[in-house]
Amino acid sequence: MPVISAPEDFNVDDLYVDLQWISGRPLYLKCEGFNFAGSIKLKAAAEMIARAERSGELNPGDGLVESSSGNMGVAISLLASSKGYRFTCVTDSRCTLGARRLMEALGTEVHVITEPHPETGLLGARIRHVRRLVAERRDHVWLNQYLNPGNWLAHFQTTGPELLKSFPELDVVFVGAGTTGTLMGTARYLRHTKPSVRIVAIDSVGSVTFGTPPGPRSIPGLGTGVRPQILDESYVDDVVHVAEPDTLRVCRALADRGFLFGGSTGTVVSGAVSWLERHGGSDGMTAVAIAPDLGDRYLDTIYNDQWVEEIYGAGVLDRTARGTGVPSLLSRGTP
Repeated sequence: MPVISAPEDFNVDDLYVDLQWISGRPLYLKCEGFNFAGSIKLKAAAEMIARAERSGELNPGDGLVESSSGNMGVAISLLASSKGYRFTCVTDSRCTLGARRLMEALGTEVHVITEPHPETGLLGARIRHVRRLVAERRDHVWLNQYLNPGNWLAHFQTTGPELLKSFPELDVVFVGAGTTGTLMGTARYLRHTKPSVRIVAIDSVGSVTFGTPPGPRSIPGLGTGVRPQILDESYVDDVVHVAEPDTLRVCRALADRGFLFGGSTGTVVSGAVSWLERHGGSDGMTAVAIAPDLGDRYLDTIYNDQWVEEIYGAGVLDRTARGTGVPSLLSRGTP
């Protein structure tokens, strides 16, 4: 029976869901949402804060500032509350109401950016606001998850080893690309430890991370409007871009089986199914996808029919994801 004294001391790292029913091929989903922050971001947030403390950059009584679309903001909020730091999270209008309220409940000051930068979008506008706050508040530290090596190092130390511990014969891993911390840390560990593993990055259509044109995105989490500085594409074997309607269909299909996951997870699973279909994954292939979060913070968005129809149009959930590898069974209501 675990007994803890701080919320960051608890994290389930060895829970997997068998998704062969949705993929038609062996596919396991590593669930990273079972901790008090509700997402994989707790790992990176803890490492970045610990590095700042060890270096003397962050001291008792100081404040923290960070840009986040939701999950990282929640993770830092939890740690800041636990450790006694003040925290200001700069997010934007895509941040779910659930994530925003959770941060505020933990004592975080939340700034919501509504006007995008003309060239770098909402993310660029958020970063500009963060720079302004740090200049004004001399006792505040910007962790900067887009550049901080602690973001990927956390997953080099944890997520990568966890995958090989559970699946020593791992052949391919599917990792969502947001700040690319999870992607880079996992990829670096596997490249050094088991270089035969194929690293497949899953990104959102409209993201500029891998050099594709920018476009509108309404689901927070994966994808960026500014290329992450910690990204090193030499560690990535393939990239799959997923359109948001396909994310919605996968999330709804998983929910129909009782698995309520977040938008990032829906994107990763959709991309994994697509890749496996195109590359003819055999029954002997060991494939694992990483699920960054759970779905309770998305009840007002991807699980709300009215929101979905307002953003994507009527009937979007009933359309087959043609050309994406997502089978027709993902239409809502299919048993």
